[in-house]
Amino acid sequence: MSGTFVIAQGGGPTAVINQTMVGAALEIRKRHPGAKVLGSIHGVRGIRDGNYADLSAIPEEQLRLIAATPSAALGSTRDKPDAAYCEVILNGLKKAGADAFIYIGGNDTSGTQQILTDAAGGTMAFVHAPKTIDNDLEENDHTPGFISAAEFVAGAFLSVDLDFRALPGIYVGIVMGRHAGFLTAAAAAWQLDPDSGPHLVYVPERPFSAAGFIDDVRATLDRHKRCIVAVSEGVSTADGKALVESLVPPDKLERDAHGNVKLSGSDLPAALERALAEGLPGKRARVDALGYMPRGYVGAISAVDAQEAFDAGAFAVAVAEEGGGSVALQYDGTKTVLKKVPLKNVAGKTRHMPDDFMKPDVNQLSEAGMAYLKRLVPEKYKVGKPFV
Repeated sequence: MSGTFVIAQGGGPTAVINQTMVGAALEIRKRHPGAKVLGSIHGVRGIRDGNYADLSAIPEEQLRLIAATPSAALGSTRDKPDAAYCEVILNGLKKAGADAFIYIGGNDTSGTQQILTDAAGGTMAFVHAPKTIDNDLEENDHTPGFISAAEFVAGAFLSVDLDFRALPGIYVGIVMGRHAGFLTAAAAAWQLDPDSGPHLVYVPERPFSAAGFIDDVRATLDRHKRCIVAVSEGVSTADGKALVESLVPPDKLERDAHGNVKLSGSDLPAALERALAEGLPGKRARVDALGYMPRGYVGAISAVDAQEAFDAGAFAVAVAEEGGGSVALQYDGTKTVLKKVPLKNVAGKTRHMPDDFMKPDVNQLSEAGMAYLKRLVPEKYKVGKPFV
């Protein structure tokens, strides 16, 4: 395999996705001197359109600067290719003379690689390199991008809890995550003590009740004189509908190209503020959506996350040499290790937060959930315990 490698980035950017791209590019240079390394511009669209950056021609020093830069330097796409689109991609790869295609992304990205693998019939190696702040890929203990985003969320909720100790009230922070609650749960990673927020954590894995939410907030106010809440944007009611569908008028709902209800930029914050105003009149309340900020924030790039992302890219080259597959970050009890796993084990699947990460009777993290978070997101800042 000394001809041409194609690398692309798909889905939402992260703080460390460029580490994976550069890790792969530099590993190819080392293991396959003279090979061409093409970076597809805007994911698979670049392959379709023949639009590439020649990563072989970029000095290593410049590549390493790109590696340390948040967001997807090659550009990304939300395209979710079907069989027909994948045929176009496969023809584009053949036209480029590709021997291997490394695609960095999440669930949909791995699904694309599985379709391409089946269509190519062994004529090319297809590798999925993991990336998602949602932390929801099967076979993975955690995914590149999650730790950095989790540090942002943990720091944000520690900060807002200190704020609301000084001026008590209700604070609700809405965190990204359509189907998995790992990132929302990270809000609790840096709690100072049992009195610390978030006092309530709502994740997609548990049905959400608006009435139960108001009751929970009221009880928390009685106990702590303030209430800090972390809510996944993807929480659903008992009927399986996204909360935004229950609170936002149908004519205001937006959907993406795949038919999914648009969660980011929706009217969910305003709807929750209305629910609090009606259920707890007279209480000081604020609802914010953290939005895209956690996923690529330059001020919260974890060194561990960056190194693991780089290593995943380098390992993807070895997986390509073995015919393709998916790179997985697994935990062996003492450290993170990289493994090759079949694409079919990851493609199109969603890993949910385990049931035992939450307490059975209240919307709070359990000891198991806290242990997992503290292993990945250890305390980064030392702060004094407030007097109030």
